[in-house]
Amino acid sequence: MFLGEYEHTLDNKGRLTIPSRFRNEMAGGVVITRGLDKCLWVFTRSEFERLVEKIVSQPITNVDVRSFARYLAANAQDLIPDRQGRVLIPQKLRDYAGIDSEAVVIGAMNRVEVWNPERWRAEESKLTDDEDSFAKQLAALGI
Repeated sequence: MFLGEYEHTLDNKGRLTIPSRFRNEMAGGVVITRGLDKCLWVFTRSEFERLVEKIVSQPITNVDVRSFARYLAANAQDLIPDRQGRVLIPQKLRDYAGIDSEAVVIGAMNRVEVWNPERWRAEESKLTDDEDSFAKQLAALGI
């Protein structure tokens, strides 16, 4: 399980160091792709395979399923961290997420998210500025 928030710097080649707490789970490889909300999603290979199984179990005739499959797969990169725990984030993905030299890496339970620091602070503010409204949204989801 991935938890916590970490600020990291990308090197001049676009490599991101995976937080040390996440490295053991990610040592066998990761899949990084565009997430929703203008961030990047990083999955262990096994977690990404579980997500793929859910997607492909849906009817291919469903336009939303086809669209999400394309969105996820077309931008996905299968990577293995190097000995220092770094992964090269392709320029296309860095551009999508607005990540230049600084990034915020957050644990999101079954995945890791990589954010532009300013976008993350704005997202975090949306969640904390009106906690009562947020609590109502969670209650509507049964959480």
